[in-house]
Amino acid sequence: MNSPPFEIPPPDLTPWLAGNTGTHGVWRFAADAPGRHVLVTALVHGNEICGAWALRDWLEAGARPRRGTLTLAFANLDAFSRFDPAQPHASRFVHTDMNRLWGDMPWRHDGAGTGSEHQRVLELLPHVNASDWLLDLHSMHEPGPPLGMVGPLHRHARIAKGLELDALLVADQGHRAGVRLRDHAQYGDALAHNAFALLVECGFHGASESIHVARDVMARFLTLSGVVDPGDVPQGWRRASPRQAPPLLEVTHAVTVAPGEAPRFTQAWRCGDLVEKAGTVIGWNAEVAVSTPYDKCVLVMPTLLHATPGATLVRMARKREVA
Repeated sequence: MNSPPFEIPPPDLTPWLAGNTGTHGVWRFAADAPGRHVLVTALVHGNEICGAWALRDWLEAGARPRRGTLTLAFANLDAFSRFDPAQPHASRFVHTDMNRLWGDMPWRHDGAGTGSEHQRVLELLPHVNASDWLLDLHSMHEPGPPLGMVGPLHRHARIAKGLELDALLVADQGHRAGVRLRDHAQYGDALAHNAFALLVECGFHGASESIHVARDVMARFLTLSGVVDPGDVPQGWRRASPRQAPPLLEVTHAVTVAPGEAPRFTQAWRCGDLVEKAGTVIGWNAEVAVSTPYDKCVLVMPTLLHATPGATLVRMARKREVA
């Protein structure tokens, strides 16, 4: 499958690699006034560079929190160091997908976590565990509208709605293959009432628009958190809000790639496509037909890239109101 060309180069992070926390690539700034501890992460996948541009530009702008603490983390620097625009999907990770390693995963207890990403997760854990609000900036394999992944807890969807993002909000349970950063510990705990996490897919990996989306989302997130005021945001970052709030999509079915014949779709489905009729076959997974479970089914992130057994092939969702 051919992907669109990469329009953006990787940012030069050389001045920002050391960090100021004792953890490579992690920066923390604390205000005198009390407030939330906000963590913004980029490069959980080494080829998703729009968030790295946003963090780098924020650091270069010199903006600091007025209240609370702001931590900025360039996550998978080992994978990012291997980024090649000619093979942009090859640097997603070095040994394993970092965004399947969070929570109380078995590898933290059975000695199986020996890869680069396992070690990096252990380095980042103290910063993640110390945070109250988390913004995790990503991008997608395929072109499509930006997505705000709010997880399964209704509270997170309500807060995300207040950001007024020009993005589809998606409520889902995550991945069968492992726990995402946005679902780690306090962020997946229904009793952690002060915690809020949002994973934003800013568009296609190589689209220049993804950088503008990442900056806009970061500006809105930091302002809503209270760590900065609107006037602290670099000029031009925040864009106009959509005239009509995009719907919340509740994922009801996630299709995981099965062993056997390579999966395939009936057509080039795009994220956000609406399939009108229940029972419509949209593709095959190990030669088993994949069909829509209900009328007006929305397809979320259908992709054949990285379609190895255990990976998510497509999610199916229906629209609902934010509770």
